[in-house]
Amino acid sequence: MNFAAIDFETANRHRSSICSVGVVVVRNGEVAEKVYRLVRPRPNFYSRFNTEVHGLTGADTDEAPEFEDVWPEIDALIDGLPLVAHNAPFDEGCLRAAFDLYSLPYPGYLFFCTCQASRRYFGRQLPNHQLHTVAAACGYDLQNHHHALADAEACAQIALKLFR
Repeated sequence: MNFAAIDFETANRHRSSICSVGVVVVRNGEVAEKVYRLVRPRPNFYSRFNTEVHGLTGADTDEAPEFEDVWPEIDALIDGLPLVAHNAPFDEGCLRAAFDLYSLPYPGYLFFCTCQASRRYFGRQLPNHQLHTVAAACGYDLQNHHHALADAEACAQIALKLFR
C-alpha cells in the first residue's frame, strides 16, 4: 500500500489554472508525508464559481510560485508512486494541461480513481459518490472540503479502505 493521493484546485475553467495542490504520501499503509502548496495559476484569473467552491482568490496566490517551480518538489515526493485521486480524470487532466502549458514532458504518471472504486465497492448503497459522501461511508470525517490537502487526505483514507 504505497501511493500518493493528490488533489488540485483550479482558479478558473482552464485545467492548467492550478492554484493549489495537496499531496498525501502513503507508505506501507501509513500516511508518511503531507504537502500543501499554493500555486500562481495560469491563466492568472479567478472565476467567481471556482472561488465559491474553494475560497481562494488572486490575493492568496499573487506571491505564490508558478507550477513549474512547485512541481519539482512534488515530483520528488511522489517519485515512483502510483497516484490516487477522487475523480482522477479531472486531476490527471489538470496535471497534463499544466505540463503542456509549460512545455514540460509528461512523465506518464499512473492514476487510480477512488470515485470509480467507490462505484464498484458501494454501488447503489450511497446516494452519490462525491468525495465527502464516500469519505463518510469509509469512516472518515472530511473537514474543510475543497481544500486541496484536506481532499487529498480524504482520498488517501478512502484508498486505504477500498484498495486493500
